[in-house]
Amino acid sequence: MSSTDLPTVAAIRQMAVPELMALFSRLEAPALTEMNGEFAAQLLKQPSLAATVAGYAAVYNPFLLGVWLCKAFRPVSETQGRGYNTFQLRGRTVQHFPMQTLIAPSRYDGKPAYTLVYRAFQSRCGDIHMVDELRRVEAGVYLGIGTWGFTDNQRRTPLPFLLTGPGGPYRGDIGKPRRSFNLSKEVPGLRQG
Repeated sequence: MSSTDLPTVAAIRQMAVPELMALFSRLEAPALTEMNGEFAAQLLKQPSLAATVAGYAAVYNPFLLGVWLCKAFRPVSETQGRGYNTFQLRGRTVQHFPMQTLIAPSRYDGKPAYTLVYRAFQSRCGDIHMVDELRRVEAGVYLGIGTWGFTDNQRRTPLPFLLTGPGGPYRGDIGKPRRSFNLSKEVPGLRQG
């Protein structure tokens, strides 16, 4: 796909969810090695008023978690990586919500996506079965689609965000692995049969 066929970051920030999903389906997954460092994060338009309020309350709350700054990643092997989210909280920079990363089939179109699985570690995001998918718009610009929920239907609601970078180095792994973690239960495209 030619870069002239792709929207600018400013245009992406104005797109509605159906437009973002159409764009996502045209994009390719970045390599695990490409996603190395901290990537500035921003919520995009959400699918409903309730999702908008919940999203902003979760990631731009200076009293609870802080203000969402970035997602960070590092490759661990040829097939997996690690990551976390960074927030600014009362003048401190803190990491929350560790994740396992891998290239996996998208829940939306079955094509490869750089996939963030929070359930691999103990955290609130893991508790709600959060899984994010990323695809590259252009070098340094990535469209993300977040999901969470306890049923397959809940987990099909796309929650778009944008990452740019990397703008800094990976700060180090955080989090405690979750017992009895089953990757195929979190990523539909990995399910057998």
